[in-house]
Amino acid sequence: MPTQRLSVVVTRRLPERVEARMSELFDVTLGPRDRPMTRAELADAMRTADVLVPNLRDRIDNTLVAQSGANLRLIANYGAGVDHIDVATCRQRGILVSNTPSVVTEDTADMTMALILAVTRRIPEGLALMRSNDFDGWSPNALLGGRIAGRRLGILGMGRIGQAVARRANAFGMQVHYHNRKRLREETESAVSATYWESLDQMVARMDVLSVNCPHTPSTFHLMNARRLKLMKPEAVIVNTSRGEVIDENALTRMLKAGDLAGAGLDVFDHTNVENADLRSLKNVVLLPHMGSATQEGRSEMGEKVIINIKTFADGHRPPDQVFAAML
Repeated sequence: MPTQRLSVVVTRRLPERVEARMSELFDVTLGPRDRPMTRAELADAMRTADVLVPNLRDRIDNTLVAQSGANLRLIANYGAGVDHIDVATCRQRGILVSNTPSVVTEDTADMTMALILAVTRRIPEGLALMRSNDFDGWSPNALLGGRIAGRRLGILGMGRIGQAVARRANAFGMQVHYHNRKRLREETESAVSATYWESLDQMVARMDVLSVNCPHTPSTFHLMNARRLKLMKPEAVIVNTSRGEVIDENALTRMLKAGDLAGAGLDVFDHTNVENADLRSLKNVVLLPHMGSATQEGRSEMGEKVIINIKTFADGHRPPDQVFAAML
């Protein structure tokens, strides 16, 4: 691409410093309000822009890609996950796709540990007791949770975030185990003191805590299905800071209600919003509104990644964070 100011459409308002920097470099169109674009608005943006900057709320399927304008040559996603973008169809149309990996690693790993502690130590129940003004003093048997030191943590997906979770779990005295599409190198395993399980079924049956940290792809959709959830110990808990689609949410809800699992901590859901009323009502479940990367530093660094990808593309080079179908 020549280095003239590209027409860039941003589908959702970003941190102010990111928007200001984008406006200095490109011809940027920002949404007038901080809300998701409608499908019609998204289609119109894809017909007119050189570069589209979407986020996980924007479902860019093959129909939208097929209707895109001739000028659209880069979709610079604001976020690490690209399961909402039809990357294969984009490639057929000659549209590059980039994302923002690595910058969300530490923040998401922090949130994973926060959820593990919140569920096992019953922190939301304690907060609710204090806010309802029902706390009448310390009691030896009140709100007894479980110690995480010495417990087995199974990590499903040992990429950047999974390894960051492992490092934190080591500091808390947990025994770290993992299942991954490919086994890590011996030196990497040793650095995070992790034990590899080739069989996911065998691993989940023996864990006290299961942390879902794999991306959503066709092969991981409902990877934690009803059968695998039933393999887990009744006293085990599961946390998910990756993608909701990896867990069969209805099956999980049934097991939690029946007491077949001790608890769950979820930052992501099978749908964009929490639509499962039963899940909302359970005391042994901690629900968060997709806060894994919600730090000022993380969101700003995501924006910087987007800018670097667009600028590199504008200068005629491959974006450093280009996504290829083989990566998914």
